[in-house]
Amino acid sequence: MGEEGRVFLRGMSSSEYGLDEFRRRQRTAPRVRRKGTVTDDASVAHSGDSSESRTWWVLGPGDEPFLTQTLQVHFVELFPGGSNRGHGHQNEACFYILEGRGYEIHAGKRYDWEKDDLVVVHNDSVHRHYNADPDRRALALIMKPKSAWMYLGLIQQGRGFGADPSAYGPPEDWSRLWTKGLEEKKKVVKPADTRWEDTRDGRIRVLTSPRRTDVRANAMDIYQQEIAPGSRTAKHWHMADEAVYVMSGRGTSIQWDVEAQIGERYEARVARDPSRWTFQAGDLVYVPQNTVHQIVNDGSEPILALVAQNRVFKLIGYDSVVHLEDAPAGGREVVGTARV
Repeated sequence: MGEEGRVFLRGMSSSEYGLDEFRRRQRTAPRVRRKGTVTDDASVAHSGDSSESRTWWVLGPGDEPFLTQTLQVHFVELFPGGSNRGHGHQNEACFYILEGRGYEIHAGKRYDWEKDDLVVVHNDSVHRHYNADPDRRALALIMKPKSAWMYLGLIQQGRGFGADPSAYGPPEDWSRLWTKGLEEKKKVVKPADTRWEDTRDGRIRVLTSPRRTDVRANAMDIYQQEIAPGSRTAKHWHMADEAVYVMSGRGTSIQWDVEAQIGERYEARVARDPSRWTFQAGDLVYVPQNTVHQIVNDGSEPILALVAQNRVFKLIGYDSVVHLEDAPAGGREVVGTARV
């Protein structure tokens, strides 16, 4: 968190044209946020908080050491029978319900949700969440690309009309600026709306992606991955960075850093020796931009993880995934045989 409060967007500067030193510091930062880590406790204020809710961040642009501002990850807890306050922001956010059941009031309409649902708060939303259980808390993991909106100047959020009302005309329908048909798409994605698939990357369940045209999400790509004991994901390479929230199990994230060789053309050089980052349930694993990586399950139970990426990478020309090694067919393999 910055000296003057919450950091929404972080700047980069250098006395030279290159940013090698900035990149070196970023790459040497720890890539696992342990369970219970709080990088911002929302004491600066989060307009959605109430006496019946709590918010805390685990990944964002204000972090020291700094990792990313393409992804922000935080938790929202709703106390038994409680709710947060209604508030609005321009940026998209996706809520994965980890515990409990409840509902959201969005633009005057009720949307019910329960454990393992994904709730999309799309652009320019006014929303409020309620815990429908009087005896148990509700807990959600929020994944969002807020800084992308801030960079574009889309910074209007909070609760009010900050200008002199007499200087402006009457309210008009803001949604006329949206992509047509947005509100006809799913706001709550339930497990029954998805299916598990065996892919080159392993066993996954896609929640939001460019091919999920039935969902209101436009900026966050999220999938759930299951890795059997003794198995691993693909060893693959893509430009987007990603956040991996470990719901259950334990293992190792193996990451090969990639550097650019800029001569007559851009070329990539992949590190010979990877870094290894162990994790367990409740941890958040970060994979930097332009990194070759793989997850190995070296525990005795399946790993279940949520993987989030900012879709902007795909939209600006980096939509390829290079598979250097596929996940094992059938989802099982002795760890010692993985080529890491």
